[in-house]
Amino acid sequence: MLGYRLNKYFLFLVLLLTSASVFSQNLRKKSPPKKPGQTTMKAGVFIDVNVPTYPQSAYTIEQLVKNVLISGGSVCAAPNVSNVTVSPNQLATDPDRAWGYFHKGTTNFPFTDGIVLVAGKARRAGNGFEGPAELSDAVPGSGIDDPDLIAAVNPPVIIKDVVAVEFDFVPNSNQVKFNYLFASEEYTSGFPCGNFADSFALLLKKVGDPTYTNLAILPNGDGPVSVTNIVPSGVGCDGDEINEQYFAGLNTTNIETNFIGRTIPLTAVATVIPGQTYHFKLVLADASDQRYDSAVFLQGGSFDIGMTIVDNNGNPLGESINMCDNTPQVLKAQVTAVPGMTYKWYKNGVVIPNATSAVYVATSPGVYEVKTFVGGTECQKASITIVGGTSPTAQNATLKLCATPTNSTFNLDDAKPLISTTAGAVFRFYANLTDAQAQNNNFITNPTTYNGTDGQVIYVVVSNGAFCSRMVTLTLRREETPVAQVSAPRQRICAGESIILTAINGVTYEWGDTSSNGGVRTVSPTQTTTYTVYAIGAQGCKSLQPATITIDVVPAIVSSLKGGQICVGDNILLDAGSGPGYTYEWNTGETTQAITVDTPGEYTVTISNGVCSKDFKTQVIRAVVPEIIKVEYNVNGTMVLTASNPSNGQLEYSVDNGYTWQASNIFSNVPKNTVISIRVKVKNTSCEGFLEYFTFVIKNVITPNGDKVNDIIDFSGVSGYKDFKGLVFDRYGREVFKAGKTRPYWDGYFQGKRLPTASYWYQVTYQDPASKQTAVKTGWILLKNLE
Repeated sequence: MLGYRLNKYFLFLVLLLTSASVFSQNLRKKSPPKKPGQTTMKAGVFIDVNVPTYPQSAYTIEQLVKNVLISGGSVCAAPNVSNVTVSPNQLATDPDRAWGYFHKGTTNFPFTDGIVLVAGKARRAGNGFEGPAELSDAVPGSGIDDPDLIAAVNPPVIIKDVVAVEFDFVPNSNQVKFNYLFASEEYTSGFPCGNFADSFALLLKKVGDPTYTNLAILPNGDGPVSVTNIVPSGVGCDGDEINEQYFAGLNTTNIETNFIGRTIPLTAVATVIPGQTYHFKLVLADASDQRYDSAVFLQGGSFDIGMTIVDNNGNPLGESINMCDNTPQVLKAQVTAVPGMTYKWYKNGVVIPNATSAVYVATSPGVYEVKTFVGGTECQKASITIVGGTSPTAQNATLKLCATPTNSTFNLDDAKPLISTTAGAVFRFYANLTDAQAQNNNFITNPTTYNGTDGQVIYVVVSNGAFCSRMVTLTLRREETPVAQVSAPRQRICAGESIILTAINGVTYEWGDTSSNGGVRTVSPTQTTTYTVYAIGAQGCKSLQPATITIDVVPAIVSSLKGGQICVGDNILLDAGSGPGYTYEWNTGETTQAITVDTPGEYTVTISNGVCSKDFKTQVIRAVVPEIIKVEYNVNGTMVLTASNPSNGQLEYSVDNGYTWQASNIFSNVPKNTVISIRVKVKNTSCEGFLEYFTFVIKNVITPNGDKVNDIIDFSGVSGYKDFKGLVFDRYGREVFKAGKTRPYWDGYFQGKRLPTASYWYQVTYQDPASKQTAVKTGWILLKNLE
């Protein structure tokens, strides 16, 4: 015994030394499992595992392999199965064994039943909620680092809690396959992106061969089935997802197992040689630690050695099924096919034309039989009876109760006409979905006085009195009938004012004077008005009486207050206007109707009439002297003025030195070649801008004959402007005149000689006194000289 212990401790030290760094890192990543509480307990339905009500739960591992995993059998495709073992070798009577029988019960689990292997206690995989601390177990007697599993999946760390089922078989077809799925507690907290590679392998080899082939390989060669090779989003590994398409999802409140997540159903397939003896090894293990377990579920009947009629999901249908309303039923002959195998389907003993595939869709009741043939030999056959019936019509419905002190319970019978109009239909109301699905006797016995809650879902089974029925839902909507109330900040307002009415105790409201259903509204009555409103609850329940409020309207306060612009030294009168019973309070402290001010700024007057008060504001703005920045003048005598307006006030214009003013900046009949005194100002202020402007227009015909009529071209009106230059050219471009300040006119002479009659060209440039831009004027002049 001492030597045994020393050897055991030596082995432990070796394992500790070889994996210390892995364990020290990996174990730190895992937080201690939390005990279940109100926030972690999940309500839902679970699969059944090793439940005594199923006879298969008492099966030995050999019985489970032969009678659950493998089903059917015939003379044409029936392999022999032998040497069935399980490791660790726990008895079928051990309640804490790591293997066993599962059944989906009332869940939506994709497999009806089958074999489950767990790297922990199998019974904790389902049956009811188990928190992480309860589900996480070591497997007594289990091994570590199974060499076959390591060779198949090459895990990055030590593997523990190894559970394996092995058996020999002799196939009589060239292919074997069965369905499985993998589930694990590791799908949380970033564990799949670490080293927690809980793994599973389906190992096959011919007896006598040295190595196995792992059939648990993802499609398209995507690698083995393990936690770290199937990494979805939502498990703390965002950005590191791997083979996410093979992940079925995380458990929700409608959980099926106690594992956090699972894969989609997968299929293991291998090509074999009929008549050879093969060895199967199904092996599962935890990676690194024993705290978070994994499992594999093997679909019952999917390792088929005979023929069974199954549904479209591969679940056996048994000897008889019911068909309501001729709903199409997929009948599938599940059989291990061999080369040359053909099918024939029969209904009530008569062959069905053209029904020669493994699948037939039945659309009416009857006795259906399928037979397989290889050559002329009949191999397998299976039959099923479909019993027909008609279901009543049924639809989901909602039943509403507006509770009052005298009416506080539901009469579920009131919902029957809403659910079904089929004469003679039988109704049963269930509070529990599982009971409704089972159609047991746990139905509601007091439907006319049922004390339901708001939002509660009742499951209604509507049947024809036999096996045909439809299950629908009846949603209960219950609320207390509201009591309407309405209020306002005050009940006397001035005409033209608005006031907010606020109704309470409802979700929506029904007003007497508008289609609006909001609880808060703004009203602007022009006369004394009474408003009424009903309160309506979330479920549509309406208050028995409306709330009312009366708003009394008094005359509105009005004011003619208007500001303006002033220049330095100006003042302005601000008049608030008069009204019945008006009193005034200015922000200057004055209390008169009008005040005179000479300072720019904002002025406010509060006017009251004994009921209402209202503030009126106006602005007094400092005006800035505008400037003439552009003058446009044409030979027709039209002058257009453009002025800067930094005060953005209303401008007035004058071209007679301020004698007359106008709002328009366009003037007509302005004389040519005249100095015009232009003024612009901000209206009602003394802010004026001034500019003298010469209306320069050149005559284009001169006759220098001394009669003082059209004798010269006069540039003197613009000669004083900055950058002035006046030139005259003959038709050959020769300069014949250049104006100067002492001689700003041309009389038709050049170098003291009279020029001949001809057309000449002029060019005049100067800085425009308004725009400060260079003005250029060009044109032709007809010179007529007497020869």
